[in-house]
Amino acid sequence: MPPDHRPPVDRYQELADAAARAFRLLPAPPRAFPPPGGGRPSVPAHRINSDPDTVERDLMKLVLTLVELLRQLMERQALHRVDAGDLTEDEEERLGATLMILHDRMTDLCSRYGLTMADLNLDLGPLGTLLPPPDDPYGS
Repeated sequence: MPPDHRPPVDRYQELADAAARAFRLLPAPPRAFPPPGGGRPSVPAHRINSDPDTVERDLMKLVLTLVELLRQLMERQALHRVDAGDLTEDEEERLGATLMILHDRMTDLCSRYGLTMADLNLDLGPLGTLLPPPDDPYGS
């Protein structure tokens, strides 16, 4: 079919389907994988600080960090599509509104658990931080 006569593609449905496939993955049960070399499991380089009083907050911090990373990736992709002229004005408006709502919800969830958006930016040591600085929308 010529490009002008392609059936419309529901990008939001594609995104929802991709997210549904990703969340269908189940974690491996304990001891599903033997340690390399058949010996004892290796000792992690750093200890995990597991305080029963903060475990819920720490888990939410990890989950929100992953969600924020995905949100920023989607936002960058949207900016690239807008710059390339791939979207109609209506699609740009809906995408912008959706991304703003998602950002507001992320901020609300962070405040509910006593976190800031800056708390979600994990330090990866020599690689730098996980998320780009807030003043760098493209993550360059």
